[in-house]
Amino acid sequence: MKIGAEATRNILYDEKIGGTIHIALGRSYPESDGLNVFALTRDMICDLHRQGEVWVDGELFLKHGQ
Repeated sequence: MKIGAEATRNILYDEKIGGTIHIALGRSYPESDGLNVFALTRDMICDLHRQGEVWVDGELFLKHGQ
């Protein structure tokens, strides 16, 4: 059984798939007034539909993509 959208291998689209979490480490956009000035940026997407949890400030935020 398929759940949700399929990954396209284009991070600009894939980071918006429901049930996933997107984390970006590195340089911030200049217009965001961010202070990060790293030479590289790495984006990561984790599909949490089958397993996994995200906790924010001690509260469960996302579990198994829901």
